[in-house]
Amino acid sequence: MDIASLIGLVLGIVFLVVSITLDGNIWNFADLASVMITIGGTFAATLVSYPLEKFINSLKTIRYIFKTVENNAGNVIQKIIELANVARKEGLLVLEEAAQSIDDDFLKKGILLIVDGTDPELVRNILETELAFVEGRHEESQNFWETVASMGPAWGMIGTLVGLINMLQKLDDPDQIGPSMAVALITTLYGTLLANLLAGPTATKLKIRSSEEILLKEVMIEGLLSIQAGENPRIIEEKLKAFLSPALRQQVNRNDGVEEAGGR
Repeated sequence: MDIASLIGLVLGIVFLVVSITLDGNIWNFADLASVMITIGGTFAATLVSYPLEKFINSLKTIRYIFKTVENNAGNVIQKIIELANVARKEGLLVLEEAAQSIDDDFLKKGILLIVDGTDPELVRNILETELAFVEGRHEESQNFWETVASMGPAWGMIGTLVGLINMLQKLDDPDQIGPSMAVALITTLYGTLLANLLAGPTATKLKIRSSEEILLKEVMIEGLLSIQAGENPRIIEEKLKAFLSPALRQQVNRNDGVEEAGGR
């Protein structure tokens, strides 16, 4: 589980509840009608914007902000270097057997393409096309939550307008003005919380996860094409390290050092 997402949501709720209870009653901020207008209206409007299947699939992607995803580019580079050493010593055809032990479908597909003797340019086109569609699916989910984030405050304002209209109809009773105004403002609070504590952060986390996965697949494409071209494994490693941040490069270098020491 991605503990950061869970901690962030819990802390956001705790800070809000504590700040409310310090100066007031938490139940003053609970209103069913406001929930129906803000939450219900937001997702109803989003449903209008998306086909039902995409709405349901995009809604399910919220689970990814709580899942730990192992997108370790350093490990992928190490695997590619191992494949490069095998191919250099025993030939490309041996990689077909090595591909059976690989869990990543994208990497496995690339290996099988080069084993089949597919033209390098065609290999790149096939893998980059699949990569583009993966990125497109990710963007759909990100756009969904960005839509929810934009709808939340708008429906909060709609709820406020509804509350103000009800308040204005009770101006002849001064005792009702204060409570009616409070209810009107609660909808704006709900809409803002929906946008800034849930939907907006979810879209941002999905973007980060997507960029990590896309980077990983770009490393795979470059590594596979280098293996197919018969490049030296050390040259391939240095080429792939260019995709990494300095911290990850140091991690790969440390792993290399451990492996060399173990070999000796």
